[in-house]
Order: sequence, then structure tokens, then C-alpha cells
Amino acid sequence: MGFINNSWFQPPTLLLIGIPGLEAVQIWISIPLCAMYAIALLGNCIILFVIKTTFSLHEPQYIFLSMLAATDVGLSLSTLPTVLNVFLLNHREIEFHSCLTQMFFIHTFSSMESAILLAMAFDRIVAIRNPLHYTVVLTPPLIIGMGLAALVRGVVLMAPLPILLKRLSFCKDVNLSHCYCYHPDVMKLACGPVRVNIIYGLFLVLCSFGVDFIFIVISYILILKTVLGVSSEDGQLKALNTCVSHIFTVCIFYVPLIVLAVIHRFGTFTSPLLHVTMANLFLFLTPVLNPLIYSLKTKQIRSAIHKIFKGRRNWLK
Repeated sequence: MGFINNSWFQPPTLLLIGIPGLEAVQIWISIPLCAMYAIALLGNCIILFVIKTTFSLHEPQYIFLSMLAATDVGLSLSTLPTVLNVFLLNHREIEFHSCLTQMFFIHTFSSMESAILLAMAFDRIVAIRNPLHYTVVLTPPLIIGMGLAALVRGVVLMAPLPILLKRLSFCKDVNLSHCYCYHPDVMKLACGPVRVNIIYGLFLVLCSFGVDFIFIVISYILILKTVLGVSSEDGQLKALNTCVSHIFTVCIFYVPLIVLAVIHRFGTFTSPLLHVTMANLFLFLTPVLNPLIYSLKTKQIRSAIHKIFKGRRNWLK
């Protein structure tokens, strides 16, 4: 470990924290966590498989859903190693550069998820406001371009995060607040000036998540305006029903994200347990609930899953 002016320039390892005050029962907490990871990975992989193998689901809204499922798989795999190490094996150490790598992937997949949710809101606008030109507007090249734009934006915006952290000196405690590496959490361990990191972190929140959320809200204002213009009540309910799954997904993604961002920047005196709870909700809720919401709420997905499993049972017989 190198010293510069009696400061650590880069600690070789950082220590991850599980749930403060519940260290003695973390092995039991690992059981529901393993179940959640299983649901997230299996559920999203089933969504991907069903959409890929069912020709009738090769439509824009389901292609966007497959992008969302793939992003959720990536987000789950990004946190899986450290979370299970902490809770299942009680192994808290993580190498510094591995921590930065994990942080990059977590923030990149989160940014991609936000962008895909915005793309899905645009999909709902076109479907409700201009249904006759739905497939004309949302062409395969446009959909692929939107997916690539989400990927490129996430990588470009999040790539500077580990670079900015590597230039800092770390001379404080090496205990992180979560069971994974999160940029504001790692930044708080630095003893050097972090003004650039704070400004860039705020820029990321505003220019990615903030902009996406604002446009999603605007999208639903336009959708609501269109729906209210429909003469029949059944028509209004039918139009709104196509947005329910997306609205739930937006809420379970953005509410914990907003609360977590506020806590990290202004919640100096809040309980550490609140920090950990909101951080875990942000990373676990969306990948776990998204496949359940879309499977239960979307008739086409539910029917396709039923046909596939029914066909496999018949084949086994």
C-alpha cells in the first residue's frame, strides 16, 4: 500500500457492509436474497426466450420489453457476486479496481434502464395517439437505434466515474455502506477534494435520470390528454390499461432512485439502515418485479409462456 503525505492513494481493498446491526443473521437474509436473484434471472430470461421464440410478439412494445429484461439481467449479474459473498459467505473484502468495475456496470445498466423506460413511454405515445401508423413510426432500424443509443449513452456517461475516483486519495475508513460499490458511497471515503466528482455525479443524475423522468412525465401528460379525448369510457380504460405495466415499472425504478439520491446528498443524519434499505430496493425491486408485472398483466406474454410450458409438458409425456 503506497503512502503519499501519510495518505492512502489507493487502498488495495475496500470492505462491504451488509445490513448494519443484523450481521449475526446475515446467513438467513441470504436465503430470500438468493430467491430474489433466482426470480430476477429466471423471470427475465423467460421473458427474453418467449419474445424471441414467439413470432406474434415481434412487435415494438415487446422488443422494448426484451431490452428491459436484458438490462435487468445485466444489473442483477453486476451485483450478484458481492451481495452473495457478503450475506452468504461473510466475505466483505473487494479489490479496489474490482469495486470500480462493478460500480461502472451498475451505473451503466441503471442508465440504460432509464433510457429504455423512456423509449417504452414513447412507444405508448405512438400506440395511443397514432395507432394506425404505429409500425410505420416504430420501424426496426429506429428501435435498434434507440437501444444502441441507450447503451452508448450509458457507457459514455458512466466511463468517467472510475477515472475520477482513481485520481483521489483515500485516507479515511475503507468501509462502504452497501453490499456493492456505488459511486457516492466510494466517493465519501476520499480525503482529497471531491468537488469535481460531486459536480459530475449531479450532472449524471440530472442529464440521464432527470431528463428521462421529465420526458416520461411529459409523455404521460400527452397520453392522458389523448385518452380523455376518447368518447367512450371503455375506450379510455382500454387505452390506459396498456400503460399500467409500464407505469408500475417506472414507479418501482424511479422512486427508490430518487430517495437514494436525496439520502446520499442531503441525508447526513439519517439512519444507516435507511441508506441500505433504499439502495437494496433500487437494485433488487426492478429486476425482480418487472418480469412478474409483465407476465401477470400482459395477456400476450402470459399466453405465450403458457403455450411454451404446455408444449414442453406434452413433449415430456
